Amino acid sequence: MLDVEDGIDIFKEPDGFYEVEKPGTTETHTMRSGEVLTLRLVGHSPLWSYGFDKDLAHTPGHLLFNAGHVIAHYVEERADTLVNGKNVLEFGAGAGAPSLVCALKGARHVVCTDYPDAELIENLRSNMGHCSLLPSIRNVHVEGFIWGRSPKDLLAHLHPGSVPQGFDLIILSDLVFNHSEHGKLIKSIQDTLRRIPDARALAFFSPHRPWLIEQDMQFFDLAGRSGFEVHKVYQRVGDKVMFSEDKGDEILRRTVFGYELRWKELCCGGFV
Repeated sequence: MLDVEDGIDIFKEPDGFYEVEKPGTTETHTMRSGEVLTLRLVGHSPLWSYGFDKDLAHTPGHLLFNAGHVIAHYVEERADTLVNGKNVLEFGAGAGAPSLVCALKGARHVVCTDYPDAELIENLRSNMGHCSLLPSIRNVHVEGFIWGRSPKDLLAHLHPGSVPQGFDLIILSDLVFNHSEHGKLIKSIQDTLRRIPDARALAFFSPHRPWLIEQDMQFFDLAGRSGFEVHKVYQRVGDKVMFSEDKGDEILRRTVFGYELRWKELCCGGFV
């Protein structure tokens, strides 16, 4: 039996029903040392399809946000303390600029993660695998990961065959916009951050929706109630907004804020 009625396919969506998929693009990140990283970006954000906040005008799966550039510079400038010889994990990596910088600056292992969408993860692997500045990618691993789930596969990259200890540095770039996922993201930090005084998570962001900045900041309030000591480590107004068409206070939209999370019982026990 044909699914047609008077010559019309009744199961065919009308023209324009699906948004036309945008082609992939590239963007560059210039390191403080002068090297230029060329990063391929997927043509769209896959997060729109998986129940994330539909009020979001922009999501980081297909863009390299200002906070991504800033946190990459931040860890590069402090690589001797934060990166060299350390195990690094990035959540919601997008194109993976901070992860790539950490790999180039001597991290022992880098585990770069984002939502387990096939195109997004393959793009991340391509960015990590085709960087001509990296002599080897044996210490760089890409994994799809949903916040709040078991981190077993992430931790397995650190100590194969033994009980994993966790990561020395966790990177979160422009993730706190997703208010409904705060609890899951903090749980994932709890599950993966190494329990030593110097281990830390860095969360950098810009308030792209300034009228919701209080909800953005609730991430850090929740972190403080979840065993972490939270300190602001960075705040700077950039030269331009990420999206000129967006609404709200332009100065806030140009500003990148950076916060550090460390284990409260360790950093407040005389170890800092």
